[in-house]
Amino acid sequence: MNMIILDDHPLVRKGIRTVVSSGQSMNVVGEAANAKEALRLLEQTKPDLVLVDLNLGNENGLDLIREARRSGHTCKYIILTSSVTRSELQLAQSLQVEGICLKEAFPEDLLYAVESVARGRKYYDPVLMGSMMGDKSKSEEQELSELTPKELEVLMSLGKGLSNKEIASALYITEFTVKKHVSQVLAKLVLADRTQAALYALSKGLVQFEMQR
Repeated sequence: MNMIILDDHPLVRKGIRTVVSSGQSMNVVGEAANAKEALRLLEQTKPDLVLVDLNLGNENGLDLIREARRSGHTCKYIILTSSVTRSELQLAQSLQVEGICLKEAFPEDLLYAVESVARGRKYYDPVLMGSMMGDKSKSEEQELSELTPKELEVLMSLGKGLSNKEIASALYITEFTVKKHVSQVLAKLVLADRTQAALYALSKGLVQFEMQR
């Protein structure tokens, strides 16, 4: 498998080359320090795989991948990074990036990632994904904690598909108050309408929890 290494630090490129060259049938055909050099190498060498540093000084490795895809290059990509934001992860997935590996990983982990992608599989670092899932859970807990007890009851009622009149009757409040609570729920959870609120309540198991009580 022919590959290119894209990283703006020469010592890092040398270290990566040493690691991946120890694998079977791994052949580094070029190195690049920025997106312009990488695109030129892509044209010249037609590699099977590109190892891309996510943070290239003033550039982002995902921009290189997007431009390469647009230009018709069909090689595979593995992102190397110390950290990644949720939006960057979503963009990587939308670009169908085949792998993400942490720079803090052991050499054998990088080699495993390269070999997995070479065999047609995807490799997203389990430590990274576990951290992202943990942050997501924490964020969702914070969202719900911003609701008052009454707003939470209104949210669960929306999950049951109740109308404002039915909610008012069930919670012993006026319809006007229900409308205020619904507005607050939508604003705090950044939801567009009561249908989204109902789906949100269902996805969090709030309706099932209320019924069990």
